[in-house]
Amino acid sequence: MTAGGQLKVRVIPNASRDEVVGLVDDVLKVKLQAVPEGGRANKSLCALLARHFGCRPREIRILSGEKSRLKVVELTAGVPPL
Repeated sequence: MTAGGQLKVRVIPNASRDEVVGLVDDVLKVKLQAVPEGGRANKSLCALLARHFGCRPREIRILSGEKSRLKVVELTAGVPPL
């Protein structure tokens, strides 16, 4: 995570369960059950990261990669580093 609260995330959609796998080469690997259609996977990603970091989903914003598996998200809440 950068000093500004930005985090690179690699999303694996259509997984058997939602889970944060861990850091791989400075990228947080995340598995989601949601399909990447209609923004469902993005919404699911924000909800999962909110649970993982202990904040609200609205405090997580996708800065880039909305239609890609590699995303950059910003955590706007005071979240401790990984």
